[in-house]
Amino acid sequence: MHKGQQPGRRTVLGAAALGAGAAVFGGAGQASAAGRAGVPQELPVPLIVGHRGASGYRPEHTFGSYQLALDMGADVIEQDLVPTKDGHLVCRHENDITATTDVSAHPEFADRKTTKTVDGVKLTGWFTEDFTLAELKTLRAKERIPGTRQHNTLYDGVWEVPTFEEVLRWAEREGRKRGRRVWLHIETKHPTYFRKLGLGLEERLAKALRAHGRHRKNSPNFLQSFEPSSIQRLDKLVDCPKVVLLSTLDSRPWDFTEAGDPRKVADLVKPEGLKWLAGFAQGIGPDLTVIIPRDKDGKLGEPTSVVKDAHAAGLVLHPYTVRNENSFLPADYRRGTDPNAYGDALGVFKAYLGTGIDGLFSDNPDTALLAAAEFRKR
Repeated sequence: MHKGQQPGRRTVLGAAALGAGAAVFGGAGQASAAGRAGVPQELPVPLIVGHRGASGYRPEHTFGSYQLALDMGADVIEQDLVPTKDGHLVCRHENDITATTDVSAHPEFADRKTTKTVDGVKLTGWFTEDFTLAELKTLRAKERIPGTRQHNTLYDGVWEVPTFEEVLRWAEREGRKRGRRVWLHIETKHPTYFRKLGLGLEERLAKALRAHGRHRKNSPNFLQSFEPSSIQRLDKLVDCPKVVLLSTLDSRPWDFTEAGDPRKVADLVKPEGLKWLAGFAQGIGPDLTVIIPRDKDGKLGEPTSVVKDAHAAGLVLHPYTVRNENSFLPADYRRGTDPNAYGDALGVFKAYLGTGIDGLFSDNPDTALLAAAEFRKR
């Protein structure tokens, strides 16, 4: 562990860094010490984000997955947003719904199968933007990776594809029931692609948040996107905290590609790039390899300076994604030869949390919370 990245560094955003609105990232019990009257401090640090819900145990982006993540104690629940043909926002990791719904079993939609290029990648299947909401509601969700998570196929067909509006109402109901606010981590998917189709995501998202009073600095949600321009657009529409997602170091955000911007993620995580991001975002969500790279054998290497540099720029870090199965873990944390069996996931969580990050996405919130508890005591 590098110096300056000690686990005890938990009060990561001072008032001078981002103003009172940034205090939503503070640890539990810090409100009086920080003296930030009226600013919510209910989130612990490090916080755990239920990645697409509790997708290690239920098909992703279903109310079964969201509810289980919340019941397990996840601090924040993630939604990915894509639009329907008639402009409704629905929760799917991708607009290609071939693997996550039973659409292929619906003969009435056979002629909707098509080939598209999304963010430079050619895909063949069925896409949300070719369906009205009413049509999409006739489908049922299923497990995306049944070969890895055969146990999740038990729940194939149980739940519909949820709309974002339904999720907002669910969060309000659960909040009233629990006597505390339910936090969401909301991503705009392929925003440049959809804007070209006349289905801009940001305005629709902002409208929904305003309708539910979730557009303020202290509102219980983070907004996230892999396209910095989407976050810049949202920054002009709503005041709630925003996170720029960052893929691997050698990748380039798709909106940069479209605009001819030569910068890559490697440039954005340098001090000057982080300073630029801090001009319109309160955090970054990097790929885990940006925090701790893997060596040529797939084993964890030494942490980079990104955590220290991002904190110096006033940004929090919510990297993604830790999963329990061997196939997703660094080589030195795998156990046995079955790629679908669990490895030393607790060890991996602790390795990443030990770098001083402020939160972590996981398909397995229960495992993540067990590891996080050790760091929240410091």
